[in-house]
Order: sequence, then structure tokens, then C-alpha cells
Amino acid sequence: MMKSLKVLLVDDDVDFLFQQRLNLEQLDCVVLEATSVKQALAMVEKDRPDVAIIDLMMDQMDDGFVLAHHMKKMRPGMPVIMTTAVTQVTGYQFTKSDVSDNGWIKADVILSKPVRFEQLKAEFQKLGL
Repeated sequence: MMKSLKVLLVDDDVDFLFQQRLNLEQLDCVVLEATSVKQALAMVEKDRPDVAIIDLMMDQMDDGFVLAHHMKKMRPGMPVIMTTAVTQVTGYQFTKSDVSDNGWIKADVILSKPVRFEQLKAEFQKLGL
């Protein structure tokens, strides 16, 4: 990475936030944390992160979808990476068409939990971060 990225982590799992913060700080990222949709949207407006990593299911089952939609309206060029354990729990696999420009999910990438650090770094590179 050429510059220090400002990364917004959004998850209601404090252990996930802690682990991802440690990993991202190894890349010299500035890490912001939110545990709710409301808190995250306020940070997007105030802190203007370069990228957001958001959980799919928080207080409500669809919080991640709602959050990604609002983030893309507020900051269309900001990459949004969605993380989820839904595949492990339900077996449902998101497809590339779900996240395409015309797809119903307004995220650039969906990663299954547990998120491997090497996988996250690779996605950052693909997104040009």
C-alpha cells in the first residue's frame, strides 16, 4: 500500500474487531471501529474512511445490506467489504452476480468468516488500495 489507509471496521463481535484491528495495524492502517449501523454511518460522514469492512448480521439480520446501501449512497467510490458467517451457518453461498453493479448487494466484496488476513490483503490489492 502506498499510503496509510483509513479503514472502518463495523461488527458487533468485539473479538472480530480486535483481531482485525491488530492485522490492519500491521499494514499501517488507521482503524476506526463501530458496533452499530448508526455509529458506522456517523463515522462515514465525519471521518471519511477509505474502505469499510462490515458484518452482514448485527442487531438485525439485514444490517449489513442496509449499511452497505447507505454507505454507497453517501460515498459511491468507497469500497465496501462485507464479512459474514452465513455460509457456515446456512450453506448459502453468495455469487459474483449478487455483488455486481446491478446486483442486489451493494458491497464490492463478500468474504466468509473467519476472514484470513492474507485473503483480506489480496482483496485490498484487487480493489486498488
